[in-house]
Amino acid sequence: MMMKKKRRSKFQATKINPSRFHPVQIRYLLVLLPISLVMLLPLLFIFNHALKPFEELFAFPPRFLVKNPTLVNFRNLFALTGTSGIPMSRYLFNSLIVTILVIVISILISTMAGYALSKLNFKGKRLLNEINTIALMFVGVAVTIPRYLIIEKLGLIDSFWIHVLPYLAIPVGLFLVKQFIDQIPSDLIDAARIDGANDWQIYRKIVVPLIKPAIATIMILSFQTVWNSADTSATYINTDSLKTFAFYMGTLTTNTNAVAGQGMAAAASLIMFVPNLIIFIILQSKVIDTMAHSGIK
Repeated sequence: MMMKKKRRSKFQATKINPSRFHPVQIRYLLVLLPISLVMLLPLLFIFNHALKPFEELFAFPPRFLVKNPTLVNFRNLFALTGTSGIPMSRYLFNSLIVTILVIVISILISTMAGYALSKLNFKGKRLLNEINTIALMFVGVAVTIPRYLIIEKLGLIDSFWIHVLPYLAIPVGLFLVKQFIDQIPSDLIDAARIDGANDWQIYRKIVVPLIKPAIATIMILSFQTVWNSADTSATYINTDSLKTFAFYMGTLTTNTNAVAGQGMAAAASLIMFVPNLIIFIILQSKVIDTMAHSGIK
């Protein structure tokens, strides 16, 4: 009996993923820590580069770490006004509003469509599933011309809503949500219907709480797509006050002195990068959970 207890305790202490620190983890840390430090180097460079004064930006040999950090690049960036007299804060405000609208609406569309395609029976369901699967194969560049023709026919050229509408339907987001909802037992949905719940109540009280990892994934995908996109402003928008911060970043070295604008471009790059980093750090565990479950039947 004592031998069994010793074997059991020894097995628990050396299991693959112990809940507490165990010496067996040291060998993994010796491999993972150096790799992690190498992967952190680009992040450190972005932060250091944005804080470099003018003389350090063009120092030779180049310096990885900033010696005399300063916020002058950020002050110059916020004080700079575009050639049309529009301040930088206006472009940043446009990006924030567009990103929030796309995230909220795309989550509603993807989750409601995913629930319908997964748990409801209606005519054309299989066709819609196949269309969404085919849409996964096309990149944005491949549909630029037909998208422009459709937007022009709808009269949305030089409209604020052109930043929002093309990004509301995300094929990969719908695919992941549907795969996640497929794992919800149909008996659970049927039991809710027997209790008198309608489709809206089932969607809101049962489906949405169970697919939070998939919702987090859609949030990240939508945010990165919209926040980092400058193509819409460059292609469809003529009025400068309707353009986004991502587009404004590209003008820092073209509308200003190419050398003098490097510091402001470094500060703008950091502003663009930090929200992506924060959102991914907060939601990365949900994304991994979604990817792990999307292929499980």
